[in-house]
Amino acid sequence: MNTAPLAKLGMISADVNLVLAGLIGFGFGFMLERAGFGSAIRLTGQWYGKDWSVFRVMFTAIVTAMFGIIALDSMNLMATEQLYINKTFLYPQIIGGLLMGGGFAIGGYCPGTSFVGLATGKLDAIFYISGLMFGAFLFAEGWPLLEQFSTAGAMGTITLPELFGWSPWLVGAVVLLIAVVGTLGANYLEKKLA
Repeated sequence: MNTAPLAKLGMISADVNLVLAGLIGFGFGFMLERAGFGSAIRLTGQWYGKDWSVFRVMFTAIVTAMFGIIALDSMNLMATEQLYINKTFLYPQIIGGLLMGGGFAIGGYCPGTSFVGLATGKLDAIFYISGLMFGAFLFAEGWPLLEQFSTAGAMGTITLPELFGWSPWLVGAVVLLIAVVGTLGANYLEKKLA
């Protein structure tokens, strides 16, 4: 019997779901700050190859969440068809990823860590968030020109197991292997370039 996602299955109200989301978000931000990810200096270390902690933490989070979802689905404890998955629009998402990555490299923050930096009083985070808001404003104002491109390369709602025709466990094993090899490589590079 499926027991998750709680809100989608009506096991908790929308109000309780919102409170839980706020608490989880606060906890996530707190842990980001405790890990040092509220500092642009720490985050830009990734781009110079000197500090690969962001890479290790994010891959650990991805692998943990992925195996949690696969395991819960396998035990019929999670109705994965109820999980929201963004539709894939290949070309605008590639451009968006490059823009976000470039902004991360230049500003030293991603959107989430910039708010963690702001919450702890880092002034550079204010400039980053201002740039983020200005970019959102430009996007909104340019929507008539961008609307057609926004759906380019539409692939619908697709997951890696569907894309490759593999079982979720095989995709999980491949992602885990990439994470382990990537972490070993990151550790090597970190020692070499420190």
